[in-house]
Amino acid sequence: MKETADQTRYIPASSLSSRRSGATVALFGEVLADVFPDRSVLGGAPFNVARHLKAFGLDPVLITRTGNDALRAELLAAMDACGMETVGVQCDQSHPTGQVKVQLEGGSHRFEILPEQAYDHIHASVARMVALSIHPELVYFGTLAQRHAVSRGALRMLLNSSGVPTFFDVNLRAPWYDAQVLRRSLRQADTVKLNNEEMLVLAEMFALPGDTLAGHARAFMQTFDIGQVLVTCGAEGAWLVQRDREEVSMVPGGAPVQVVDTVGAGDGFSAVFILGKLRRWPAQQTLARAHAFAAAICTLRGAVPEHADFYAPFLSAWQS
Repeated sequence: MKETADQTRYIPASSLSSRRSGATVALFGEVLADVFPDRSVLGGAPFNVARHLKAFGLDPVLITRTGNDALRAELLAAMDACGMETVGVQCDQSHPTGQVKVQLEGGSHRFEILPEQAYDHIHASVARMVALSIHPELVYFGTLAQRHAVSRGALRMLLNSSGVPTFFDVNLRAPWYDAQVLRRSLRQADTVKLNNEEMLVLAEMFALPGDTLAGHARAFMQTFDIGQVLVTCGAEGAWLVQRDREEVSMVPGGAPVQVVDTVGAGDGFSAVFILGKLRRWPAQQTLARAHAFAAAICTLRGAVPEHADFYAPFLSAWQS
């Protein structure tokens, strides 16, 4: 086929098979450069999760959009180096590859997310064609890439045409969300992942009943027809509420780690939870493994490790 006007080419699934060996996950949303005080690194929750999934043996396909700039070249090179598909990376001639300035404050982080970036303009028909080509087993999406009507429409088309389970990683980034986007996303989600602070924000926003976070989670599930709600609590652990089970699955905080920064810890948790979901690990085991991996990410500078050998101990331990 000819290239589209935005220089994104549709590639049939038959031409992708040589690089695919595991379950395929489509990840929709932003790729951006995290600009730290002394350096910049490629980031964005969908990209970070995709990097981890590839290292874990799955086949992530990132559906995003970049500018026609040096950061795009850096992204494609990084994806190629770790064997990731680049078929879903669209090119925009008018908007730059996304950037976010990261300020470190006492072991935590603060984001300054720039407006009108390429990932705000993901082309709907191209995204849909890519998804139909790869036949994903799960679609991952978040909130930030829905701040603009163009990418919201692309996600809606993608979800309507895929017909597979969905994982909504809430990731609230003020001021880039509103009740309408969140309501629609919750209704489209099978699994919702958020942290305890985000749970309180959404509980207030939607006036959910319940005196506890678990009560709010049950109300979420009933109101929006969600299969499971996953809540992370940083160093305190995480818990999971499932529609078909009365009990709440929980993992407590583990041994303290030497925190370098917390950027990307939630993305690491999401990746391992998705891995466990697709490999049908028991819920308790999935939570424990996701929490341990997220804690390990906190010992690094940045959201993903620089070397693949970081994953080796986890892959070895998870064979059983």
